[in-house]
Amino acid sequence: QVQLVESGGGLVQPGESLRLSCAASGISFSIYVMGWYRQAPGKQREPVATITSGGSTNYSDSVKGRFTISRDNAKKTVYLQMNSLKPEDTAVYYCNALKAQWGVNFWGQGTQVTVSS
Repeated sequence: QVQLVESGGGLVQPGESLRLSCAASGISFSIYVMGWYRQAPGKQREPVATITSGGSTNYSDSVKGRFTISRDNAKKTVYLQMNSLKPEDTAVYYCNALKAQWGVNFWGQGTQVTVSS
């Protein structure tokens, strides 16, 4: 069975940090593009960061310089290090595994990140 299991969400104050983890099983992890998406209340889901099999990364402008995506293929895990968190980062964060050429797209269950004083 394919599974993406997330952890690391929570409640933090502005300026603090969190690290999200997403552990994959049931897929050949190393060949997938991995990504993090988020959905804030009343808004559409949007991409935050992606990382290719070879480690190339892309970030949305709103998080560039503050967030870092990384992957550990041996552990089949993708991470999102979130620094200098702002209230506007509050959202449900989703892990994604994509193999576009095969029409394959998997999602995690989502984890809540709340940034509030």
